Amino acid sequence: MKKLLSFLPKVDEFLISDKLEIYKDSIPYNILIRSIREGISFYREEILNKRLVDTDIIDKDDLRKKIINKIIKLIESKNQLNLKRVINGTGTIIHTNLGRSKLMESSVKNIVSIASNYNNLEYDINTGKRGSRYAHVEKLICEITKAESALVVNNNAAAVLLVLDTLTKGYEVIVSRGELVEIGGSFRIPAIMKYSGSKLLEVGTTNRTHEKDYLEAITPETKALLKVHTSNYKIMGFTKEVKNEELSNIARDNQLISIEDLGSGVLVDFSKYGYKKEPTVQESLKAGIDIVTFSGDKLLGGPQAGIIVGKKEYIEKMKKNNLLRTLRVSKLTIAALEVTLKEYLDEEKAIKNIPTLRMILEGKDEVKKRAHLLYEKLNSLKFLEVELIETDAMIGGGSMPTELMDSFGVAISSTDFSITQLEKNLRNNPLSIVGRIQGGKLIFDCKTLNKDDIEKIYEILNKGIDRI
Repeated sequence: MKKLLSFLPKVDEFLISDKLEIYKDSIPYNILIRSIREGISFYREEILNKRLVDTDIIDKDDLRKKIINKIIKLIESKNQLNLKRVINGTGTIIHTNLGRSKLMESSVKNIVSIASNYNNLEYDINTGKRGSRYAHVEKLICEITKAESALVVNNNAAAVLLVLDTLTKGYEVIVSRGELVEIGGSFRIPAIMKYSGSKLLEVGTTNRTHEKDYLEAITPETKALLKVHTSNYKIMGFTKEVKNEELSNIARDNQLISIEDLGSGVLVDFSKYGYKKEPTVQESLKAGIDIVTFSGDKLLGGPQAGIIVGKKEYIEKMKKNNLLRTLRVSKLTIAALEVTLKEYLDEEKAIKNIPTLRMILEGKDEVKKRAHLLYEKLNSLKFLEVELIETDAMIGGGSMPTELMDSFGVAISSTDFSITQLEKNLRNNPLSIVGRIQGGKLIFDCKTLNKDDIEKIYEILNKGIDRI
């Protein structure tokens, strides 16, 4: 033990090491020093705890090499950004934990252009006076949805809060019991209503609500009828809900406001492409709903945003609400959202160019081609047992919960090493790869993998299990 401890180099010796030279100018000095000290400490502990003994080390240079390799791993780990790219092999297209919808390349390019230059965020170029950041997308949203007016905030929860705070504070809002939803992150409709100062009035039952339930609940204190689309779950069987047309008629006949929280906003009728019918934003407005809110980063396929559309008189009031300043979107969101929305002016282009729509609507034969490519590459690695398999992919993101898509993927197994450990190593790789373990096998669903992802998975696994 004493011999090995005497082999441990000092910090200064590593500072002049040729192998660490490349890091001196490319990383912060404190990361380099901390990594060197931790690398030395790691091997000191290994020696003191007898996990490293004389027979494991040839000489001082051998121990030095081991410590340098450890230092390099520590440097690379410490120098990584916390928010980083992940390869999504789960088969869930709108993965809430993995950043939801992927942006189009053109949206990303516009973000870079706007972020790296001055821009007209709140400047009206035509008049030379102060402008509104919301004007850049308002007309575009109205053209697509046929709404009178529109407003964008930082997410759909904020959109619902702003609507209620502006229009119904201090008054009753009637909601069906079957629509008092909770989504990820403990967002609950009753809680949002409470924060807004609105008074929740529940009607109907969990599975059945009728028109008369709304009519009988209306009082002089009632201000609005709120419908919440159950986009992240379904109640099936003996059910009854009041349709949008009926709800808007009740509201109009009683001088109330009709509001719908669509959650994951849909601008394309998926039933035309063989999927179960989901209500679109356009249909809600056509049915007479006064205000509709929805997300920008789910089925719409854009950046995180909450979009409010509907009657101009109500949205103008929201624009004057001081709360809006705390919920406003940045120039980066507007840059990405405008490019995404422009695609919806031509549905065929939207389906082709917006990654979320393209993945949902692409044929399973295209997925099979990618799965076969991944299979061929991984099958060449002799330490892996690889199968080409059929899978069920999901849309995800609290959208169309009962809708599964035929897909293909690759299953990895081995009798020589732990699949659980492999999954962990890939997940913790500098370029994180996330799959799912099922039946003792690690599965990569190719619904959410592109050709570049497949190349990266192969490159990383080709290094060998002990080097991942």
